Amino acid sequence: MKNLNIFLFTVLLVCASSFYSFGQAISSSFLKGNFIDDYGIRYTINDTLWVQHPNIKYHIIKWNFAEQYVIAKNGSGHRSDENKYTRIDFMKFESMQPWIWGFCLTAYQAKNEQEAEQTAAADRKNPKKGCNGFPFSRMKLVD
Repeated sequence: MKNLNIFLFTVLLVCASSFYSFGQAISSSFLKGNFIDDYGIRYTINDTLWVQHPNIKYHIIKWNFAEQYVIAKNGSGHRSDENKYTRIDFMKFESMQPWIWGFCLTAYQAKNEQEAEQTAAADRKNPKKGCNGFPFSRMKLVD
């Protein structure tokens, strides 16, 4: 009986984690595509690359949907910060159309992935000043 309970608990745990991961994948779709921010800067974002047009690239290492951040290695276009690491915190907006979501470059000169990830999160409760004293950049979808 004890082995059956352990087996059933394990099956339940696997099913629950699969459902959670699936749900997270679906909810992340608003972050991918072509966007323009409230400063007029264009972006293209997919699973592995965040491009701030015309030529700044972030190579995505990790998406953390539960805590709403991305860890990336700075690529071309970063004059003094190339090959350093960035943490990008994001949040979805409600009732702020056409702005769907916003982001904050919480860390952009970290020496390694761990340092970027350990940077304190942006203050999502205060999106007007929660990005190191500045507002989150608001993003809207473009064709």
